[in-house]
Amino acid sequence: MKWACPYPSNRSPVFGNNMVATSQPLATYAGLRMLEQGGNAVDAALAAAITLTVVEPNNNGIGSDAFAILWDGNTLHGLNASGRSPSAWCPERFESHQSMPTLGWDAVTVPGAVSAWVELSSKFGKLPFHQLFESAINYANNGYQVGPKTGYYWQFAPKQFKAFDAFMSTFCPDGRAPDIGATIRLPDHANSLQMIAETGGEAFYRGSLADKMIEHSAACGGAMTHEDLASHQCDWVGTLSRELAGTDVSLHEIPPNGQGLLALIAMGITNHLDLASLPVDSADSVHLQIEATRLAYAEVERHLADIQHMKVTPETLLDPAYLEQRASEIDISTANEHPTALGSSADTVYLSAADQSGMMISFIQSNYRGFGSGIVVPGTGISMQNRGSGFTTENGHPNQVAGGKRPYQTIIPGFATHLGKPVMSFGVMGGHMQAQGHLQMMIRIFLHQQNPQAASDAPRWHLREDGAVCLEHGFDPAVAKTLANRGHRVELNEPEHVFGGAQLIYKMDAGYVGGSDHRKEGYVGIC
Repeated sequence: MKWACPYPSNRSPVFGNNMVATSQPLATYAGLRMLEQGGNAVDAALAAAITLTVVEPNNNGIGSDAFAILWDGNTLHGLNASGRSPSAWCPERFESHQSMPTLGWDAVTVPGAVSAWVELSSKFGKLPFHQLFESAINYANNGYQVGPKTGYYWQFAPKQFKAFDAFMSTFCPDGRAPDIGATIRLPDHANSLQMIAETGGEAFYRGSLADKMIEHSAACGGAMTHEDLASHQCDWVGTLSRELAGTDVSLHEIPPNGQGLLALIAMGITNHLDLASLPVDSADSVHLQIEATRLAYAEVERHLADIQHMKVTPETLLDPAYLEQRASEIDISTANEHPTALGSSADTVYLSAADQSGMMISFIQSNYRGFGSGIVVPGTGISMQNRGSGFTTENGHPNQVAGGKRPYQTIIPGFATHLGKPVMSFGVMGGHMQAQGHLQMMIRIFLHQQNPQAASDAPRWHLREDGAVCLEHGFDPAVAKTLANRGHRVELNEPEHVFGGAQLIYKMDAGYVGGSDHRKEGYVGIC
């Protein structure tokens, strides 16, 4: 059977009083079940996130990191649940490397996603913590069918991770990835989730699962210790924000170590470029957005790191006068290419949920670079992220690798407020498409009044790390030609995943309207 869908398809905006939007249907359903059982948006989001570790393991796992932005009905909160590096890490440990490792224990920082589940549930959830795991454990034990997008990217895993025995026995037990539509079971994964559910996360950071992680790290020459796991904590960090000119709408992002700062800098620059006067899909509008993003890339490459190690504050980089000066450097007729050394990967899961009480949550978790480091802790199903590869080995850089430090992270949840009140919980998963996607969604929805589904469906541009510009199918060919004439290196045949995957929930006077990306498997569910 052929699994391609070769014909154009339009999704409809979805309306409802309670809403869950994810990249995978079973995860959306898991969230809806929590709402139907009396839970709130946080319960729904967490059940969906936990389920995604089972049904979309190519993008996240129990060993992921996570971030969240939450409107609790009165106040906006920002949670940083990314982990820190093992305390024993130091620059000398990596002095033989030109760049950070992407595989093995020397790419693994302390996983933070479990701490996010625990913290959000205890502070804002209504349902018992263990109840949030029911769907995930069921699918892990009894099996689920692999979706088309997940199955496509899973097929690359055997080649990349063939040297990792526990990975292969867990995710490619016959030496190959499962076929699209095949049923897969993850019993070790189910057992670990059961232990996390029963112990409120203690088994992961201080109990039997922690013991297994540290035992495997030591056997493989890793530096992570029991103390590294036990001392982990997620942090309530608030948000950074900037208003989109002419709208009274502000974009909120988590402060560094995430790349949300890139989105805010780029949008702050576009505030001085009068994009509202330009057709949203025109060459002029796209050119100015790209050039603003080039400048933001350059700032982030130089300065972004664990906020405690940054030498320039986010507030300095977001100063309106400074952004206006940077905007004046943009030439409407000429591209100013600036390749970046920042690394990225297009593999992440993002989800959003909202309920009739007014609670809204924007949540993201990821292993990074597909399945992550290749490390699966034997007997647990826990695939470990490789966020340590987000550090740099450059001497003196604020993001230089060191012990007890958070690395630069690509994953970012987005949130928009109108005059201080919630208006949209959203994200665009996938490497550096995330910050660029946040910019594009803000401009489409709040400057050009596109509905969330239309904004998601619209063709996207993506500024690649090497400075090339990828244009998605759907732009007028004249746009590509004009951009090329202005000096952009335009690529037209990039794979679909380069352009990310959006989930959006927009608050209306009564209820919500949601959009879900056709580039992913998921949908917006309502109840």
